[in-house]
Amino acid sequence: MLTSTQELLETARRNAYAIGAFNVYNLEGVKAVVEAAEVLQSPAMLQLHPSALKYGRSPLVALCLEAARAASVPISVHLDHSTSAADIQDALTAGMRSIMADGSPLPYAENLAFTREMTALAHRYGAVVEAEIGRISGTEDGLTIAEKEAKMTDPDQAVEFVAATGVDALAVTIGNVHGEYKSPPRLDFDRLARIRQRLSIPLVLHGASGLPAEMISRSIQLGVCKFNVNTEVRQAYMATLAGQVCGDDERDLLDVTREAIAAMRSVIMEKIRLFGSDGKAHQHQTPYAAMLLHAQT
Repeated sequence: MLTSTQELLETARRNAYAIGAFNVYNLEGVKAVVEAAEVLQSPAMLQLHPSALKYGRSPLVALCLEAARAASVPISVHLDHSTSAADIQDALTAGMRSIMADGSPLPYAENLAFTREMTALAHRYGAVVEAEIGRISGTEDGLTIAEKEAKMTDPDQAVEFVAATGVDALAVTIGNVHGEYKSPPRLDFDRLARIRQRLSIPLVLHGASGLPAEMISRSIQLGVCKFNVNTEVRQAYMATLAGQVCGDDERDLLDVTREAIAAMRSVIMEKIRLFGSDGKAHQHQTPYAAMLLHAQT
């Protein structure tokens, strides 16, 4: 069932687990996320990076929305890391009601202005807005941010930013990175605790691929209720295609895609269990959830 991101995050935070937001690029990725969520009776998010939106445009958005509507568990559809006002407008027009207005590459004042403008636009559609202050290093979908460019989220600045923009969720930078961790992860939990003490809105952690279970658990305890996952799912997909296509035996196209879906589904199920949302689908089937969804449509 197509569900409000706001309800997913608020319910997850209230019950001390987190929602997995999984980047998808095609039908195979969408099927993997929905199937994993249904098997484990978990809520989940289908997430489109701007590169995926550029590739698939409105047909890919329509695919995600229809898959969410047809699912037997709560699923929302979210635009990830968008730095483009035009792309955000296109996503909203296509029916997406959850976006990330990402002004983090900009100086703080420009980030604030961009985010405030995009939040006002999205809220006119009844959409939920995630934003980011600080900057996460690493590589995702061809975008590389050097470690020297990374900047931790300042708790005091976060309070000012949220009050000035009216965003609904905030992605924090506490040592997390996009892509693979080149050394053992080191997250600044003291910083996260200070942010949580100052803010009441849901907190998001990008770069969950490769984080150990104890760091995931500690992050949830300190208020993170959404984790973004991309790298490990992509790797499972690509490795399966390479193994199937480059082998000596001729394989049917649908057999190869089924293997790829199964590989991605396995990774997604592992993350869902790690985030503690397995078996929690029923907690989102409430009058409050129905009210929020109605407000977005």
